[in-house]
Amino acid sequence: MSTRPARPEAGRRPPRRPRRNPLLRPAVTGLVGLLLLLLGIAIGQALEDGPSPGGRVTNVRTLQPQPLPAAGRTVTVTITATTP
Repeated sequence: MSTRPARPEAGRRPPRRPRRNPLLRPAVTGLVGLLLLLLGIAIGQALEDGPSPGGRVTNVRTLQPQPLPAAGRTVTVTITATTP
């Protein structure tokens, strides 16, 4: 009789992977985030600097007030307050 297990790999653990640098993942994540931020800023500036569609032009001008005609009649209003 054999005392060997039916599958020799059943009792073995898979070999351990070498440990990665613990700062690598946060550094790469931060770098990707920074690149996305810069890309968003660049797109925003490009949209802001571009010409507006339709070619609308806004003109601003100051209007001077016209003189009023002289009043034909003057009305005086008098208010008296009574205290109870």
